[in-house]
Amino acid sequence: MEKRKDGFLIDKGEHDKDFIFGTRAVIEALNAQKDIDKILINKEQNNELTKELLSLAKAERVPVVRVPEAKLNRITRKNHQGVVAHISAIQYASLDNVIEECFSKGVAPLILVLDRITDVRNFGAIARTADCAGVHAIVLPEKGSAQINSDAVKTSAGALNFLPVCRVKNLYYTIKDLKKMGLTVISCTEKTERVMYDADYTGPTVIVMGSEEDGISSEIMGISDEFVSIPMFGNIESLNVSVASGVMIYEALRQRKTSK
Repeated sequence: MEKRKDGFLIDKGEHDKDFIFGTRAVIEALNAQKDIDKILINKEQNNELTKELLSLAKAERVPVVRVPEAKLNRITRKNHQGVVAHISAIQYASLDNVIEECFSKGVAPLILVLDRITDVRNFGAIARTADCAGVHAIVLPEKGSAQINSDAVKTSAGALNFLPVCRVKNLYYTIKDLKKMGLTVISCTEKTERVMYDADYTGPTVIVMGSEEDGISSEIMGISDEFVSIPMFGNIESLNVSVASGVMIYEALRQRKTSK
């Protein structure tokens, strides 16, 4: 058990992930607007205090997952009261603020959207490359994305302490809003013959990357402005998503440097 600088008691469970346990402790953390990745609640639990917690989590847009008690017991053997909250290792940024700051400085935003990328180490590697290349922010959905824990920060070589990460409720509506702000949405997919070098990344740009297993969701493909693929010449038909993200990001950087 440790006490953080902000006064909250945390525990170290599997894989050294920070978490708070106990219904009232999690409610207190939500009221204090701590950055919480997700809350796990015993699926059999439905008392008045749990209902208060659920209502507060909904208001704060924190994902809640109903799980068997056995899963909670694997995380901690202490008296968790059927509630465990994973604490984010970073402070999330406001996407609106990131875009506004870019435009106020006369800089074309370069935003990286990660759709259904759940592997923590892939995410950390992507964040490291994004920070090195000057990406202005990474955007993740609240649900179905990698948990930002100590493993992610370590894999990012500390980049997640500097690179703005924005967690949004719905990627579809967020991307529609970005389009209204004048950003061009370019999705990387193997389902097109148009190669990445043919797209223009010098203006306000959103690059969308999908998971290696499922790619980019159909609803986001449906509102993308352009589709590009990374050319392949060997026997293997795909790249690791962190490598593919790096290839796309650095093509954008190359174009932006040569256009000046």
